[in-house]
Amino acid sequence: MSDSTNETTQVLQALSKLALVGQQLDKVVVGQQVAKRQLLVSILAGGHCLLEGVPGLAKTLMVSALGKTMALGFKRVQFTPDLMPSDIIGTEILETDHKTGDRFFKFQQGPVFTNILLADEINRTPPKTQAALLEAMQERRVSYAGQDHLLPKPFFVLATQNPVEQAGTYPLPEAQLDRFLMLVRMGYPSAEEETEILRRTTGTFDAVLEEVLQADDLVQLQTLVRTIEIAEPLLDYITRLTRSTRPQSSQSATVDEFVRWGAGPRAGQALVLCAKANALLDGRFSTLLDDVKAVAHSVLRHRILVNFQAEAQQMDTDKIIDALLEDVAPPTSPLV
Repeated sequence: MSDSTNETTQVLQALSKLALVGQQLDKVVVGQQVAKRQLLVSILAGGHCLLEGVPGLAKTLMVSALGKTMALGFKRVQFTPDLMPSDIIGTEILETDHKTGDRFFKFQQGPVFTNILLADEINRTPPKTQAALLEAMQERRVSYAGQDHLLPKPFFVLATQNPVEQAGTYPLPEAQLDRFLMLVRMGYPSAEEETEILRRTTGTFDAVLEEVLQADDLVQLQTLVRTIEIAEPLLDYITRLTRSTRPQSSQSATVDEFVRWGAGPRAGQALVLCAKANALLDGRFSTLLDDVKAVAHSVLRHRILVNFQAEAQQMDTDKIIDALLEDVAPPTSPLV
């Protein structure tokens, strides 16, 4: 059997395991199919994800279940107002060599040294601690006492936050929100889904999650994402869409009226990678316009800063993105 045939077989096996991850999540999280898919897109694209929703929508449960289905290191940190940077990245401790009696400082790794870190209610901790985590997210390393400590690969921060209760919270600034590849908003379940939630959680039902995806499989899929084809007209469309979020170069009257600052170049990179990951989830090796539209809201909503007029008229970023998708002309090429 040729090397190319072996490689194709390995890819197909990894893709089949990816489908099993979704099935495992369905065991414990009822509904929320869009959020589950966006979470997988973010991981395949190699970026961090911020889950936003009111209490009780299974944000924490979804991330912890995802950690259990992958043979990766998983740690959870409950963010609180008194959490310090050293509680996240680690600290130096004084130790004694029992043979020589010499005393020395040793770096004790914090919970950030894992593959999947669940940062629960990230907006409840002060900016100093948020900044320490976000630096690790960007650099994939921790600097302490002049020494660099590399984080394991792969490394993801899956954070949650409550958008309703803002008393005593520290909202992430726009520049720090940009470190997250996607912002996924979770809504209320349907009536049927809510009935199923009641049935599962008030009886003796106990789902058993299995590890179905290995670290090597995930790294292989992440590498494969970057090889997914994307046509030049679609790249041009993503560029125009990203630039149209900025009032200075927008093709949309809605943006000119309601947006103060638009998305930067990192948004275009995120759109391309997430669109490719979305295509791979469907088993395709080329990107379509529908893939871009499927991830546009989660990629752009936290990278657009609205003005006072938008807040007064209750014009949120999702409505602005809807207008952008209508106003920016799509590619005319049949390939996309």
